[in-house]
Amino acid sequence: MFDSYSGYRLFTRLAVFLLLCLLIGLLVGNPLWILIIGLLGLVIWHYRQLARLNFWLWRDRKLTPPQGSGSWEGVFNGIYRLQGKNRRRVGQLAALLGRFRQGAEALPDAAVVLDSEHNILWCNKLAQLMLGFVWPQDNGQRIDNLIRHPDFSAYIKAGKYKEPLELTSPVSERRLLEIRIMAYGDRQLLLIARDITRIRQLEGMRKEFVANVSHELKTPLTVLQGYLEMMQSMAEPDSMNAKPLALMQQQTQRMQSMVEQLLVLSRIEDAADIDLENTVNMSQLMDVLKEEAKALAKDKYELSFHCEPGLDSHGNELQLRSACSNLISNAIRYTEPGGKISVQWRSVATGGLFSVADTGEGIAPQHISRLTERFYRVDSARSRQTGGSGLGLAIVKHALSHHHSELNISSELGKGSTFSFVIPQHLIERKK
Repeated sequence: MFDSYSGYRLFTRLAVFLLLCLLIGLLVGNPLWILIIGLLGLVIWHYRQLARLNFWLWRDRKLTPPQGSGSWEGVFNGIYRLQGKNRRRVGQLAALLGRFRQGAEALPDAAVVLDSEHNILWCNKLAQLMLGFVWPQDNGQRIDNLIRHPDFSAYIKAGKYKEPLELTSPVSERRLLEIRIMAYGDRQLLLIARDITRIRQLEGMRKEFVANVSHELKTPLTVLQGYLEMMQSMAEPDSMNAKPLALMQQQTQRMQSMVEQLLVLSRIEDAADIDLENTVNMSQLMDVLKEEAKALAKDKYELSFHCEPGLDSHGNELQLRSACSNLISNAIRYTEPGGKISVQWRSVATGGLFSVADTGEGIAPQHISRLTERFYRVDSARSRQTGGSGLGLAIVKHALSHHHSELNISSELGKGSTFSFVIPQHLIERKK
């Protein structure tokens, strides 16, 4: 069954009208003129319906359409039906927008919605408090015209939002903000600003505490070690005090090593901005690392070093040496005598690769993600025996972060581990 507004019904009505005009014209004896008059009347009637529709759409304030007739009844009713759907959709969108704004207002961070041209579309109350916006007066304003900070302007202009930006609040210089920008909706951006003042203060206090305590421990440990050495030299080899004194000396050396590593870690953390213009001769550095490894291995391990000639890096030589030395010493420390240690420095597609592979016992997968945490050790008992402090990989992590790199770890239980990092291409210098 065809619908009353179907094309078939409309065509049938038009055909019946023309047929009636033709029959009347045949009865009158002038079918052509009757058809012309009928078509003219039909055009006038349709024009009148168009005028009614135009008046209802643009001037009439009534929601209900005018009463249509004929083929126009379906047009009026269809438009009214579409208006009803649009009203329901607008209501749903308004409710959704209201819930979004309520959720955004409940966020503990400042939230700002931007269009593709970085104009402000909406912001929550925290954005007004933390960034100094005035709503709705700032609606449509470019955000870099309101936050006039050189670093923020450069951040917006670069358009690379993978890393957050830290800058002082436009409202208070004592407040530090972390700003993140991410894609949102249809060609829109969402800016999130978080107050990290307290976090940075706690980090600073923690760094200062560790540095001060480590520095203060050096003197008493040196005195203690000196007296222990003197007592060991005075004690008889077979006396009952020889073994306790040796253990005390061993633990004192371990504590002194830990203090030195804490100081190294504090210096690396404090050196937030290093000079990446300095060239590090990696061939010479590898020679130094090779000699250190031989002294540490004591001919108990099979060492192999490979260094690609003419491949140098830019950065801080002391930090790179500390990172590489820690990886090599860890490989020797956690590999049984007779094992193999392979150290490489070579070029890859993304830059320069430094890797240390060993044939040790390997590391279980659940430990790998936490190895760079301070004082984290897979086997605490064995670490005490080998002198491990749990700080070596933390030093490596922070040193590599200053060189735009990160530590990669692959390991298999019973087969060994590989620790590696890639110095990115823009920090690599190749000599011809």
